[in-house]
Amino acid sequence: MKIRIKLYASLAEYLPADAVKNEADLEVNDGTTPTQVISRLGLPERMCHMVLVNGVYIAPDERLEKVLEEGDHLAIWPPVAGG
Repeated sequence: MKIRIKLYASLAEYLPADAVKNEADLEVNDGTTPTQVISRLGLPERMCHMVLVNGVYIAPDERLEKVLEEGDHLAIWPPVAGG
């Protein structure tokens, strides 16, 4: 099945080569979770501060249980500082 992955700021360097700007379509198996996508892309887990599926925040303890579905948008942000 196909999902859309969006990586922000410094995480964008982990996108597949065919990415446009900060996003790409990704073929994944049925039953795939955000944690599995993070691992597949080689993202450092500590850098995946905010994870959203279709705009809904997925807490770190839910990322291994949330099953992605066809057409989902998975967006990941690193920690940011500012004020």
